[in-house]
Amino acid sequence: MPSCTKCQTIPDIHSSGYIEIFTTVPQLNQSLHDLMGRKQLEHPLVIPFVGQEALAEVCRLIASNFNQAAVDMFYCSTFSENEREKSQPLSFSQFYSRVQHPDYIEIMRHSLFTSHMQPIITLADQSITGYEFLMRPTSEDYLFYPNELFEMARQSGLQSFLDSAARIASLKVSASHLKNGTKRFINFLPSSIYDPAHCLRTTFQAVNAFKIDPNDLVFEVVETEKINEIDHLKKIFKTYQQEGMKMALDDVGSGFATREILLELKPDYAKIDRSLISHSDQDPVKQKHLIEMVSMSKEEGITLLAEGIERKEEVDFCREIGIPLGQGYYFGRPAKEPVTAIQV
Repeated sequence: MPSCTKCQTIPDIHSSGYIEIFTTVPQLNQSLHDLMGRKQLEHPLVIPFVGQEALAEVCRLIASNFNQAAVDMFYCSTFSENEREKSQPLSFSQFYSRVQHPDYIEIMRHSLFTSHMQPIITLADQSITGYEFLMRPTSEDYLFYPNELFEMARQSGLQSFLDSAARIASLKVSASHLKNGTKRFINFLPSSIYDPAHCLRTTFQAVNAFKIDPNDLVFEVVETEKINEIDHLKKIFKTYQQEGMKMALDDVGSGFATREILLELKPDYAKIDRSLISHSDQDPVKQKHLIEMVSMSKEEGITLLAEGIERKEEVDFCREIGIPLGQGYYFGRPAKEPVTAIQV
């Protein structure tokens, strides 16, 4: 079975040529022609342009003269002067997002990012059990904030591409820096995975290519992803676990990662939100909540990991109540190279 095309390439938008704008709504087509000063109706409307700025200006004109409901009914593609082969048709919103952010397109197209590693610690003896992999830029000419890059990818229909590329970048870094037996926590967006068996094929191929032990891999539902399709997420968990890999749920204890969802999904690891860990040694309400989570996790066979640890007192409290793993600036920030020992 071939890998999902959404994860493999970013189709070009021509730098000069023609933009073709299509809608199935006759009234909108008429309004579009009026806006562009065209007296004769075309289906679709074809507008010449020279350069990205001219293309962006056409898009700005449409965006500023139609409301969002109307904009959602337009579709766009481009083709060049010498050939009628069109770029992939996109919704106007996705098309405009790509036109507005050429730097982000370059970052994604050429994978101008890598992963830095933040240590994950066994609290009992403060030994390093693994690392979480976090996206970082590789080019001074193409700097970015990961959350902004992922948001642009979502808006432009490139989320699946970026999510897959980020996973593979993490796998590559882990293979070059870590020995077998070290856990590697790698983030993923459930909404980028349409059909788990199909969409995750490139990830599994990379695992084999880099000769990584699947048992060392922990795929983590990232904190920005709202959990609203439990059955779909269960299928994703099952697909990863059938390959011998582990699953982690982030943000447990706050927001949408509730106790009920934890019991429903039963991940291998549950990462406790930093809002519960911060100054937990001084807060009786947080302490009660955390002690209950420890009891539940032991009953369900889920390994807890305390995120956002920044103080020794938090380390001591988490260890005392039986939370086995920890992560945070107290132990180390994300870095290009893995640390060999924790200095605290």
